[in-house]
Amino acid sequence: MSGSDHLTRIVLASRPDGAPVASDFRIETHPLPEPGPGEVVVRVLYLSLDPYMRGRMSDAKSYAEPVALGGVMVGETVAEVVRSTVAQFATGDVVRCQGGWQSHAVLPADHLARVDPALGPVSTALGVLGMPGFTAWVGLDRIGQPQAGETLVVAAATGPVGATVGQVARLRGARSVGIAGGARKCAALIEEFGFDAAVDHRDPHFPEKLAAACPKGIDVYFENVGGAVFDAVLPLLNPFARVPVCGVVATYNARTGERAGPDRLAGAMGAILRRRLTVRGFIVYDFRDRHDAFLAEMAAWVRNGDVRTREDVVDGLERAPEAFIGMLEGRNFGKLLIRP
Repeated sequence: MSGSDHLTRIVLASRPDGAPVASDFRIETHPLPEPGPGEVVVRVLYLSLDPYMRGRMSDAKSYAEPVALGGVMVGETVAEVVRSTVAQFATGDVVRCQGGWQSHAVLPADHLARVDPALGPVSTALGVLGMPGFTAWVGLDRIGQPQAGETLVVAAATGPVGATVGQVARLRGARSVGIAGGARKCAALIEEFGFDAAVDHRDPHFPEKLAAACPKGIDVYFENVGGAVFDAVLPLLNPFARVPVCGVVATYNARTGERAGPDRLAGAMGAILRRRLTVRGFIVYDFRDRHDAFLAEMAAWVRNGDVRTREDVVDGLERAPEAFIGMLEGRNFGKLLIRP
């Protein structure tokens, strides 16, 4: 077999209660299995690290099964085929697959999707041309539906989803306001990604600064964060505003049974009623039928320079736990990838 005859993998050693720590992960080395009929061996080129993985570390009921203790951490990857038992994939083909936090994986061939290098660097199949880009595009297409002249606000705006949301909204004719942490990220929103305004959520006067950036209120709020950011957004939502709920990363590291403060749900529900708001949670894979339309439109935008992207690449699979912990604390800048 070409390549290494061993694989390195990172497994879930314990379930975190609160923020994950290094000891929640374990690095293992095993012989690389031979592929069975209908299977393909791949070598991981890039591993995507995403906030949803924190939920998979918990055994609480959710939309997806948790990672088993001792199981390989889940994750989408771009990989190179190193051995194939099927005609549709040959050695050297580049594919997108759920390879997990591993150097190599053995997968059924029908779990692989071919990556077209002509669309852009293969790493973008995990970013702007992959799940994050699709999340941004479909959340706006199906729920947010920004119109010309409206104001859109997105939190975690320099992340792969948020940066794409703001740029797509501007292409639809809306005014984009990004929320990010720190002056460097806020500057990049305007100078690099073309947002109309940026607000630092770490600013002690954040609610007032956000209100000043949205003098006509907010028509679409793309929710990635929750917590204090949503508290500042809620009073600014216009009648009939739309709120696609993609994530609530501010709560992902909460300890079991922990509550951030008084229960404000009743007030939020009252605002939803009075202002006739549309608040809809969504999981990107509910909209698989829209993927081809997304890829055609987004690839053209990326190729023309209408949508820009930033990657934060970390070398070494062994650094994945540290990078993942940092991502949940907002330390990364752009789409976080591991290059094993």
